[in-house]
Amino acid sequence: MKRALSLLMLAALAVTAAPVRAKSETPKASPPPPKAAQSEPGAYPDSVTEHVITIDGKTIHYTARAGLITLHDQQNNPTARVFYTAYTVDGANPLTQPVTFLYNGGPGSSTMWLRMGSLGPVRVLAADGQASGSPPYRIEKNPYSLLDKSDLVFIDMPDSGFGRNMPGKERLYFGVDQDIAAFGQFVEDYISKFGRWNSPKFLFGESYGTTRSAGLADYLLQHGIALNGVVLQSSILNFGLDFTSGNPIGGGDWPYVFYLPTEAATAWYHHKVANAPADVATYVAEVDRFALGEYLDALYRGDTISASERNDVIRKLSHYLGVSQQYVRESNLRIPYSRYQAELLRSQGEVFGRLDSRYTTTTTDRANEEGPEWDPTDSSIDGPYTTAVNQYLRVDLKYNPPIPYRANIYGIIYGAGKSWDFSHNGSYPTNVAPDLADAMTQNPRLHVFSANGYYDFATPFFATQYTLDHLNIAPELQKNITFGFYQSGHMIYLSTPALAQYKADLARWYDSVLGR
Repeated sequence: MKRALSLLMLAALAVTAAPVRAKSETPKASPPPPKAAQSEPGAYPDSVTEHVITIDGKTIHYTARAGLITLHDQQNNPTARVFYTAYTVDGANPLTQPVTFLYNGGPGSSTMWLRMGSLGPVRVLAADGQASGSPPYRIEKNPYSLLDKSDLVFIDMPDSGFGRNMPGKERLYFGVDQDIAAFGQFVEDYISKFGRWNSPKFLFGESYGTTRSAGLADYLLQHGIALNGVVLQSSILNFGLDFTSGNPIGGGDWPYVFYLPTEAATAWYHHKVANAPADVATYVAEVDRFALGEYLDALYRGDTISASERNDVIRKLSHYLGVSQQYVRESNLRIPYSRYQAELLRSQGEVFGRLDSRYTTTTTDRANEEGPEWDPTDSSIDGPYTTAVNQYLRVDLKYNPPIPYRANIYGIIYGAGKSWDFSHNGSYPTNVAPDLADAMTQNPRLHVFSANGYYDFATPFFATQYTLDHLNIAPELQKNITFGFYQSGHMIYLSTPALAQYKADLARWYDSVLGR
């Protein structure tokens, strides 16, 4: 996403088979559509190119398609042209070759972040945990691509990227349920156009993209499209667990519990914890137990807690968070992450990032009680990713329409008093956890991989664990949920070591889900 505004909104509530190189008896990955269907009337024509990549010592020939799929209303009138890039392995059997649909979130973000940084066939190298500087940036073949396990389709949400909504339909898809329906139609149109109805299917969403995925898994099932797996990276499924949904005066304390392990992990990373364990996983496990035990009990008891018990909690919080006992006491045991951003590194004149607390920026106001006006993660990655997506699409994939690539559409969605419709099935706050529970219950072969960064304040991992542990599904279905934790932030792939581990974990998970 792009990110600062997109995640503030969260807090506020190819395949084509163009000619295949296989022998004639080898099934084609997906037959190319008739020439008349190569692009929609009035749209910029699709571009199809051939490429080669080596992953884990295996040479893979693949076809890339950059193009548009047109969405329609119930009267079959066009409503939006959605931009996507699809990568399909040449010669693969569509009955056994999976297809994975990937997208970012916001809501309002294009998918340039996942497309250019994560598991696609190319990757831009942005600086890890520090400023990236100025161009030229390195764009290279991605040795951690997931293309050895699945065909990949990266989708930009309606009106972002090179996609555009039709006149008079500009705001048609700007809401939780509207967005789910748009992506549902895209998936159905894609698998129809390219002959992938009987292929194994996966969804892969990041941030608000996980909100979309949980709702979409249930939506697709109601339309006869069962999924094999869903990857939830940096999740937010229940907005009722976020800071803006609860006030500590009156008992809205859950967010303080859920953000505490991320705050502690950040203190560990910046060497603010005395006698800390050597690895962050061990440290976080200790804080997890404290958060759901003594800390939760102290918050529950509120003003009735005894002085001695209160002092004990203050002492432990001070240790875990790397701040003074006086600061914890004056905060009444409750430190919102926005204040913690300003406090932890105050003596150094720095603040850390919300998207990834490994990133820091200097401040001109050491007395400030809130986080920075910009996110240092954004400051590092906006230039490399925006440059890379334009260079890659326009030059390498030869898709060069005479319009700008919209990295985000926040100004369109939220400008002039407008907003995203955050109601879901008529209710607020948004909560799609029941949708995921329904999809898993109706399709007991559906598996979920939850990927989480230790240094992510946008979607803290402890809240994700709590949400997925409280789906109220059958015990045997809980076994279908796999967790991965990584020493990175919201965008796990910004750290190359974390990306390498992430890819290895996903490769094993895909093989397990598919019985390989």
